[in-house]
Amino acid sequence: MATTNAFEDGFRLAMLCKALGNPARLVMVRYLIARAAGCPCGEIVRHLPLAQSTVSRHLKVLQAAGWIRPTPRPGVPGYRIDPDVVADFRRLAGAL
Repeated sequence: MATTNAFEDGFRLAMLCKALGNPARLVMVRYLIARAAGCPCGEIVRHLPLAQSTVSRHLKVLQAAGWIRPTPRPGVPGYRIDPDVVADFRRLAGAL
């Protein structure tokens, strides 16, 4: 059973790392970690020298990997970091 958990942990870590494999996504994750309550999408766009459509694509990758979640603000799209995923990443990376 330990092999299965090691494989699952390795797979999870690889997926989280893959999502961070682009410098813009790494900057976005750091930005959102510093803003635990989340922020509007427009604020993320203003923080980066990228087009809104490019930022949106990167946000979708981060969301699919579990790094971020949409914020529950009606009419204002935004995102926040998932603190459980950050803790999981730190645990998995620390086990290397």
